[in-house]
Amino acid sequence: MQAFTIHEGLVAPLDRANIDTDAIIPKQYLKSIRRTGFGPYLFDDWRYLDAGGLDVEIADRRENPDFMLNQEPFREASILLARDNFGCGSSREHAVWALADFGIRCVIAPSFADIFYNNCFKNGVLPITFDTAAVDALFEAAAVPGGARLRVDLFEQQVSLADGPSYGFEIESYRRKNMLEGLDDIGLTLRHADAIREFEQQRSAEKPWLFREL
Repeated sequence: MQAFTIHEGLVAPLDRANIDTDAIIPKQYLKSIRRTGFGPYLFDDWRYLDAGGLDVEIADRRENPDFMLNQEPFREASILLARDNFGCGSSREHAVWALADFGIRCVIAPSFADIFYNNCFKNGVLPITFDTAAVDALFEAAAVPGGARLRVDLFEQQVSLADGPSYGFEIESYRRKNMLEGLDDIGLTLRHADAIREFEQQRSAEKPWLFREL
């Protein structure tokens, strides 16, 4: 997993509440279990004017010119700003995969659905909660021509606007440490690889019948 330390990027303001995981990545894309390749389908139903699927070429589809991520400069955004209850709905981890594959490193909202929030930390996307007043201020800053850029510092737990105010955020120390070191569940397990191998060797010697090939 890619570590998150300090990130500077353009904010994409998506001024909607209760954005569910089916909106983030529709159900027809769940057939794929790879973590990559979902970026072109992020917010698929809002982003395109015609229906899509894994068997439909992106180049053949028509973009919705009114959708924010199809507009300049937000095509290059790496920070997403949204409203309450972001990531609600189903538990599909594909939603975070799609955000990460598009290039989103951080999502800021007043609140998140619990499962989506947990999935973010497993995939190197930092979810940050701010109160409504701070989120309103960030939306106002992002509305200027050319958008707004933010500096997200996980070391200091601060989000800063260029030539503007800074906002502190809270995060559990365990999650913060893992994000800083780029450790997901697999990475945490592999830190004990030597102990796992030692246990398997000992187990194989004590009970060899458990390791016989069928």
